[in-house]
Amino acid sequence: MTTTENSGIPAFLGLDQADPRLVGTVAGGLARVESMLREVVHSDFEFVDEAALHLFKAGGKRFRPLFTLLAAEFNDGATDQVVTAAVAVELVHLATLYHDDVMDEATMRRGDASANARWNNSVAILTGDFLFAHASMLVADLGAEATRVIAETMRELVTGQMRETVGPGADDPVEHYLSVIGQKTGSLIATSGRYGGLFSGASRTEVEALHRFGEIIGAAFQISDDIIDIASPAHESGKTPGTDLREGVLTLPMLYAIAEGDDPRLGELLSGPIAADDAVEEALERLRRSAGLERARQTLGTYVERGYAALGDLPPCAARDAMELLTRYVVARTR
Repeated sequence: MTTTENSGIPAFLGLDQADPRLVGTVAGGLARVESMLREVVHSDFEFVDEAALHLFKAGGKRFRPLFTLLAAEFNDGATDQVVTAAVAVELVHLATLYHDDVMDEATMRRGDASANARWNNSVAILTGDFLFAHASMLVADLGAEATRVIAETMRELVTGQMRETVGPGADDPVEHYLSVIGQKTGSLIATSGRYGGLFSGASRTEVEALHRFGEIIGAAFQISDDIIDIASPAHESGKTPGTDLREGVLTLPMLYAIAEGDDPRLGELLSGPIAADDAVEEALERLRRSAGLERARQTLGTYVERGYAALGDLPPCAARDAMELLTRYVVARTR
């Protein structure tokens, strides 16, 4: 995992330009989170220990705990409760990955075999449940409000997954998609911001602003991922373009392109998963020329503006500057 110089913080989000003292403080908090994650995930039953540590050892950006810690820097910083909350949100995130891989029949995760592929679906599901249980125990120690918040968040995560599984039906496909990413991606990042505020002594206004900003920026990152999957060559993005096309997932640029209806061949290509490499490349080229890609960028722009508005309710400080850098990065990474 590439990190900013001497910080231990992943070199993404544009935070390499943030205040060095803030970066150092947040990096120290992340080290505490990593240590606690290893301790919490450990099980005396060797097989459970191995399965639970499978994704943990594969790494990851740790964006949700990082955002929790960053949100706490508006006030008292990484208190013990903030670190506990940061661990809890990461456990919930990891648990959803185990379950998502079962639902998607995925074979790879973070460059390694997914748990369901290495063992089986039952093991993957039970491991996800194991991590959910540990997250719930941690949050229970943080009090009734924190417990209610994580319960509401889990409800949103499950509802978003159900919404995606069932499909839009008679609903507008774009609105349906934005609802899905708001629940599946935005809700947990929103809770990360809320927890960072709650357990660092933030005012109610600040907590609400951090929650709102987290929800917006979480959805914005998903939209930017949609754009990158189409627009960016592999050597620039580090990802293989067309992954969503191969899986038959209709992302925002595709939905907009279908709605435009001016390329029947593209509509045909997007009617299901694409297996052939030449067909994937054709679909990518058509999408890159379509109005759908630019409309997705415009929608991303509206989320970014909403994110800036949420930050306007927070006091000027190094933490807010860092969140502004993060917001700018969401757009910059798609160009």
